[in-house]
Amino acid sequence: MASPGACSALARPPALLDYAAIHSCLLRGDASLSLPLLALLLLLHFRILAASASARFTPAVSHLAARLRLSPSMAAVTLLALGNGAPDAFASAAALGGPRGMPRAGLAAVISAGAFVSAFVFGAVALIAAPFAVPPASFARDVFFYLVAASGLFYVYLSAEIFLWQAVGLVLFYVFFVGLVFYMDLGAHDGKAVNNPAAEATMNLPVTVEDHKQRDPSLRTLLSKVTEVWEWPIAFVLKLTIPSTLPSEWSKIYICANICLCPLLLLYSFSSFIPLDTRIVFLLPQFHFPIWSVVLFASLCLALSHFLLEKETPETENIASTLISFIMSVFWISTMAGELLNCLAAIGVIMNFPPAILGMTVLAWGNSVGDLVADVALARAGQPTIAIAGCFAGPMFNMLVGLGTALVVQTARVYPKAYVLEFHVGIVVAFVFLLLSLMGTLLVVTWARFRVPRFWGYCLMGIYILFTLVSIAIASTSG
Repeated sequence: MASPGACSALARPPALLDYAAIHSCLLRGDASLSLPLLALLLLLHFRILAASASARFTPAVSHLAARLRLSPSMAAVTLLALGNGAPDAFASAAALGGPRGMPRAGLAAVISAGAFVSAFVFGAVALIAAPFAVPPASFARDVFFYLVAASGLFYVYLSAEIFLWQAVGLVLFYVFFVGLVFYMDLGAHDGKAVNNPAAEATMNLPVTVEDHKQRDPSLRTLLSKVTEVWEWPIAFVLKLTIPSTLPSEWSKIYICANICLCPLLLLYSFSSFIPLDTRIVFLLPQFHFPIWSVVLFASLCLALSHFLLEKETPETENIASTLISFIMSVFWISTMAGELLNCLAAIGVIMNFPPAILGMTVLAWGNSVGDLVADVALARAGQPTIAIAGCFAGPMFNMLVGLGTALVVQTARVYPKAYVLEFHVGIVVAFVFLLLSLMGTLLVVTWARFRVPRFWGYCLMGIYILFTLVSIAIASTSG
């Protein structure tokens, strides 16, 4: 049982809920009460993640890709990679700049997350949508570049040190990759009418729980009883904070709520850099107001102006609303993935799992929950090509831009000396399994004439399960 003094001394993580305090203080350390409650919160986080991805993120990506005339590959290396990879870039920078042991954990998380996406997430997409064809040139290009990037970083890691020019090269390699994708798309569309699968797919988006209940009537009663409790509140909160991309769903009340709440949520997402109680001068020179109150006042004024001046429903979709919908969907996916990770970690601590095992499983999965939900939602929505491209572009963005930028900062601090990398056999194993899954995928899909067979999805999931077992064994023996 935790004392009040101990509860007040608990560190407060940067999260919506403090799960350790719920267990130690609110429920007085009673695992029989804490575990069921945390399990329910876990289900709630999963449901919000799924709803954000299927009902908001997927339509936003599809509409932006169609509006910008992006091919599936270009949409994956830009929109999907940025949406899934931006939160991980900040996490990598924080890990490499942290105390002793954190840099190794940050590198291990990025590589293990890459193995998770290239094996487990790719396998999930294959099981959902296979068999389906992939564009030969773009598929071979994406896998080859990811292989080269992972092999290069593996070589640098084995040398146990990295120089500034090598860290800059990681970031520039992704810039070159995006430029090559853009060049190949221009060449493919030169002299042709643009045939954008994303534009066609927007006709049947999104795929939600209701669609699955209609397809399988035997599950309808069960699913309705389970989801009715939180389905409406979740949808209501998402409508208040994520603009709709469809003119038919336009509502003046919801738009005003979006104008009022979105800036506050974005400010909260940057609270680790700009504290919410930071005081600034606003209107009155002699007074300093908290920045959250200034943002709230400005957004309320804009919302009121919109409510009074906007009279007619827009006839076509607004690119600004689509872009804001994409950004806010990324916010919710990133936030709920973090909450999911914190909740899983708290359950692991309550059940006395060794920290090493938690690090090789829960912490690695936490970086890729967003990728899993977003890519599976795209596959269910009839866009497996974008989902498959995202399985390579997203982890490559995390490795080259997220981890690469963090390494640039660290190597610049010790320039002209090299930044020393901590060696750990678990990271070597993660590199090996990542390279094996990439090479196997390239060989199997090429052998199948650039069609993704369903059996390879099972094989990839088996490879990742084997990797997890080996990693747990290594983490247990190394302490």
